[in-house]
Amino acid sequence: MYICKMYSKELTKGTLQPIILKLIDSREKMYGYEITQEVKKITSGKIDISEGALYPILHKLEAKGVLSTEKVFIGKRIRKYYKVTKEGHQMVLDVTKEINDFIDTLDLIFNSKIQNT
Repeated sequence: MYICKMYSKELTKGTLQPIILKLIDSREKMYGYEITQEVKKITSGKIDISEGALYPILHKLEAKGVLSTEKVFIGKRIRKYYKVTKEGHQMVLDVTKEINDFIDTLDLIFNSKIQNT
């Protein structure tokens, strides 16, 4: 029996920004906790984004103009939603292309027969 195991932080670190961008872009808008839960759900728990990793990425993307925010009052609490800007859509396309190319490159290494020369 195979037990689902989370990927190491070292392995996922470079992919968190593209994952977050792609997920937000696929929706109209998302808030932080929603992002972490959706990634966990989609990946069957293999990728778990901590708040300590998520929010610095969101703030950096917001500062670059890739994401915009909208504050919504939920009772006495404020929920901050993130949305990909018009300018940010091109970045989503670029990182999606780059990550898919990277996956193809890894496939060459890990799933082909490498010959000794």
